[in-house]
Amino acid sequence: MAHLYFTRHGQTIWNVENKICGATDIALTAFGREQAQILGKQILEERLSIDEILYSPLIRARDTALAVAEITGIPAREERRLTEQNFGKYESTPRDGAEFQEAKKSFIHHFEGGETMLHLAQRIYNLLDELRAQAGEKTYLLVAHNGIARVVHSYFYDMGNEEYAAFGIRNCEIREYQFGTE
Repeated sequence: MAHLYFTRHGQTIWNVENKICGATDIALTAFGREQAQILGKQILEERLSIDEILYSPLIRARDTALAVAEITGIPAREERRLTEQNFGKYESTPRDGAEFQEAKKSFIHHFEGGETMLHLAQRIYNLLDELRAQAGEKTYLLVAHNGIARVVHSYFYDMGNEEYAAFGIRNCEIREYQFGTE
């Protein structure tokens, strides 16, 4: 059965400080770079069959992807649709802020200058539909962000609004998703 892999970028200082990164271009910490190296080694050790890495153009995802590509030899290219959601006025604010936690349950909210979750889902679902159409030709590793992880997961699994809003993965955690046969 055709599948793809997804991982979140390595740690950033804003992850450490519990701030929303969103579309703000925040670099990896030294530990984040180390996590990317460990991920590359894990892919080799587990002999994951990956043909290409697609990554968000934001520096934290790009640097993670390029570190993995260097270790594994897997070709990597930028995919702009994997850019993290723009959370508007909430970027750089606490991730667990009560106002933000409530706002992110509204899928058509622009966060005063940001991008709605519906627009985000549209661009990620379009990408996943394209990859699904190519299923069997290539296996991809997508290197992106926690907000993108949420949308990717919702593409493969039904989720309620609260479950969707609460979903997340750790830095450099790798997940495998199976495309259905329908």
